[in-house]
Amino acid sequence: MTDSGSSFSDRYGYQAPDAEITIREDAPDILRVGLVQLAYGAEIGGKALRELICTVLLKRPDHAHNWGAENVAREVDDLMSAAPWYRVYDIAERLYLEIGRHDYTATRQDEFASRLNQLFRETGIGWQMDDGKIMVRGSEAFALATRDAVDTMRAAGAPTAANEVHQALQDISRRPEADVTGAIQHAMAALECVAREVSGSTDTLGPIIARLSLPAPLDSALHKLWGFASQQGRHLHEGRAPQFAEAELVVTVASAVSVYLLRHRARTQSAD
Repeated sequence: MTDSGSSFSDRYGYQAPDAEITIREDAPDILRVGLVQLAYGAEIGGKALRELICTVLLKRPDHAHNWGAENVAREVDDLMSAAPWYRVYDIAERLYLEIGRHDYTATRQDEFASRLNQLFRETGIGWQMDDGKIMVRGSEAFALATRDAVDTMRAAGAPTAANEVHQALQDISRRPEADVTGAIQHAMAALECVAREVSGSTDTLGPIIARLSLPAPLDSALHKLWGFASQQGRHLHEGRAPQFAEAELVVTVASAVSVYLLRHRARTQSAD
């Protein structure tokens, strides 16, 4: 695998625009083939790749018939083609670990993750690799809000809130089915932690909202978000389970409001 930045497209900054996210609970052929090529590019041989894939899929390699390089490569392709979609992402995570075991240059893992994420973006796949783990990839607003929230909460001495956002991201990233209810619950719990921190109150979020430094009509909008999250995250009704997009929206807004409240408190304290 070439060093990062050495290819023509990297040197001159050419790249395809990010495609609209249309794929979540699937692993299209372009990803299955791409993972195999990335593995070979990271100098994982055919037999080692076959062993890795079989370990994830709990299958026995066909050593009796497929011992030649060409046959092993064909078996690898067949295994990848038949794997359940969520196992393909498990294989991606296992590949990252395997590459690290032989990454004496300390560059190949990053290169693998970078090229895999590029493939995700260019093909509209709503996942990304972050520190070797496959996590959900949402809108740009979602990415910015959640990243800033965790960093801001930790810097402000609110580790519990930061952990709740982390748990929300874990829930919305679950395979094979996202825990959208859990994501909503944890995102609103993070916001409630922050609201209590900045207001000095032990009330639940609903009563605290009126005492927060939120300009109208954002305060009433937050009341509505709290009401929606209470219904969808806690008091579920048959046939009215929240959708992924709704969970993504709640996590985004709760994270953004949390960041606003913590930064507003910091500005107020520095002005005193």
